[in-house]
Amino acid sequence: MHAISVLELCAGAGGQALGFEQAGFDHVGLVELDSHACKTLRFNRPEWNVIEENLNHFDARQFRGRVDVVAAGLPCPPFSKAGKQLGDLDERNLFPAALRIIDEVQPRAVVIENVRGILDAIFEDYRTFISGHLSEYWTDWRLLNASDYGVPQLRPRVNFVAIWKGLEHGFKWPIPAQKKAPTVGQSLYPLMVSNGWKGAKAWKLGACEIAPTLVGGSKKHGGPDLGPTRAKRAWAALGVDGMGIANEAPNPDFVGVPRLTVKMAAKIQGFPDEWQFAGGKTAAYRQVGNAFPPPVAKAVASEVRRCLEGEVRLQAAG
Repeated sequence: MHAISVLELCAGAGGQALGFEQAGFDHVGLVELDSHACKTLRFNRPEWNVIEENLNHFDARQFRGRVDVVAAGLPCPPFSKAGKQLGDLDERNLFPAALRIIDEVQPRAVVIENVRGILDAIFEDYRTFISGHLSEYWTDWRLLNASDYGVPQLRPRVNFVAIWKGLEHGFKWPIPAQKKAPTVGQSLYPLMVSNGWKGAKAWKLGACEIAPTLVGGSKKHGGPDLGPTRAKRAWAALGVDGMGIANEAPNPDFVGVPRLTVKMAAKIQGFPDEWQFAGGKTAAYRQVGNAFPPPVAKAVASEVRRCLEGEVRLQAAG
């Protein structure tokens, strides 16, 4: 595969970036404000150009003409059902900054991930505004479930794709995988048994469904636990204590309901085993819980790449 470039905004711990990398993209830059997440990106990919900066202050004009795709995982709280859904009135809304950067860069395509709440009727006008601002692009919104792409949790997330008009005919949304996503027990058994826990096999049999959606929380709200009461109940039904995050896997004689470690949570998100997260337990788990699962990002990025490369082949043939 030949190189095709992406500029990543709000890169976080690298979930979307990994997906784009696996789809054959080269990163010209990854913009992220959180210092722990930046350390995570630099540690795992020293060659990446990690730009630790507030997106509202980021000047992207240097990348004009150098970027095929702008990708972003913009903050979810402004549109989340778990919050007040203030949308464009929320100070954390970074769609205006992203639209400005897209204007500055003029990529051939855009991929933005957010929570499903952005599809609510209350935001119909705002979605129309976003698509209208990108008048030179064909645009579409689509709700994708992570479990359809091999991730062991449901995790419904909205993907917004914009393709330069005239190129969009080659784009198709990714088709769900034929194979069913693994259960929590199947995914986490090797990690649960890593310290010799004698009850791991019995636990695996009980954890026989995919996981509820992991919740990372924000710096203002949420700590190292698995989310609100309803989510904790769902985790309890799978034999997981959602009240906190463990430092390590259960010891051989552990009795009771185990908690996830950060590494286990990362497995539930579809991160590769070797990916490491910087910071203490709370900071590391928050990065994991807020991430875009790499397998879903790869599925979307692969279709965008296929579309853009198809246009290149057509031009070459002409």
